[in-house]
Amino acid sequence: MKLPIARWLPLWREPGVQRADLLAGLTGAVVVLPQALAFATLAGLPPQHGLYAAMLPCLVAALFGSSRLMVTGPANAISLTTMALIAPLAVVGSADYVSLVLALSLLVGLMQLLLGLARVGALVDKVPHAVIVGFTGGAALLIVNSQLGALLGLALPRGTSVAANLHGAWQQRGEWQWPALIAAAAAVAAAIAWRPWNRWLPAMLVSVVAGSVAALAVAHARPDWPALATVPPLPSALPVLSWPDLSLDTVRHLFGATLVMTLLGLTEAVAIAKAMARRHGDTLDGNQEFVGQGLANIAGAFCSAMPCSGSFNRSGVNAEAGARTPLAAASAAVWLLLLLWLVAPLARHLPLAVVGALLLVVAFGLFDRREMRRLWRESPADRAPLLVTLVATVTLSLEWAILLGVTSALLAQRWAANR
Repeated sequence: MKLPIARWLPLWREPGVQRADLLAGLTGAVVVLPQALAFATLAGLPPQHGLYAAMLPCLVAALFGSSRLMVTGPANAISLTTMALIAPLAVVGSADYVSLVLALSLLVGLMQLLLGLARVGALVDKVPHAVIVGFTGGAALLIVNSQLGALLGLALPRGTSVAANLHGAWQQRGEWQWPALIAAAAAVAAAIAWRPWNRWLPAMLVSVVAGSVAALAVAHARPDWPALATVPPLPSALPVLSWPDLSLDTVRHLFGATLVMTLLGLTEAVAIAKAMARRHGDTLDGNQEFVGQGLANIAGAFCSAMPCSGSFNRSGVNAEAGARTPLAAASAAVWLLLLLWLVAPLARHLPLAVVGALLLVVAFGLFDRREMRRLWRESPADRAPLLVTLVATVTLSLEWAILLGVTSALLAQRWAANR
């Protein structure tokens, strides 16, 4: 039996493909460093559990999943949901809490794998194109919302709505930090200006360097300005092997949480994979993607990783950095391990504002205004699902956004048929 990644092996014979993938993987590893720490904290876990989720699970999903460009690992919605589901069962951050989270990772992985083997993933093809476009656009807005504090140099609370975040940022407008704004602007400008040479050196990587240099220059020129927040100290250790507790009591307590997390993880991962496939002319095997996600979570459960899923942020960075095959995501896991070993002390020089700027560029690319305008003009039946999914993604949970979008698409089709 061939691994799904074998489909992409012929591409590696093309000039520059392997080099582009490895450099895209390096860019992704740089981006995931602060994100993994933040997501673990958001999930109520010690920071290393987020980093572990970006290593072996990312590699396994790249080998066994169907998507060419999607990157699997710690994700915003998964982190928030983990905290919401497990906090009522144990003290956040305690050993019991960590044990329950690892058991949840294993149970979710097993259920995802079973659904993939049962061929349930074929339902992915039934998701309308307008729903995917709306979901992608809404996710772009959520990415900007999650990075607003870093871009402005503010300590905005995590997990708040877009409206609450904007209101909080406006209320603190007198505290916006010029160093953060300048570093972010330099990073965005570099990412845009370097695009013609992206195949030689990823623009996102150049952006990291440009933004960091700008931050150092500002700090030297204006020592009276506030210091920028940077990536916190990083643990430099291999993932710790773990053995999740699958006692009858644990399974019973986590049964509802497993169903919710399985639904969320698969909804998010498959929507991202389908969006990436549409944008880059690929095909998607929903069943294989279910299997890949399941195996990734199972592997993560045995190496102390929090639950994981597809990441819009890093998948966008991966594509923007010039990735061509799953080698990019697989190499990102290896690059991350090397970075933790070799350059962990240098992380303190990477401003969070620069990472926020990278994700701002990604979000701009994901918000497909041209396709939205085309659907709105040429297909009246797609207007409702497009708008419903976009608004629901920003205001509700991601699984509800997909559900409401699909429901509105079915109603719109029936209405159009009865006219």
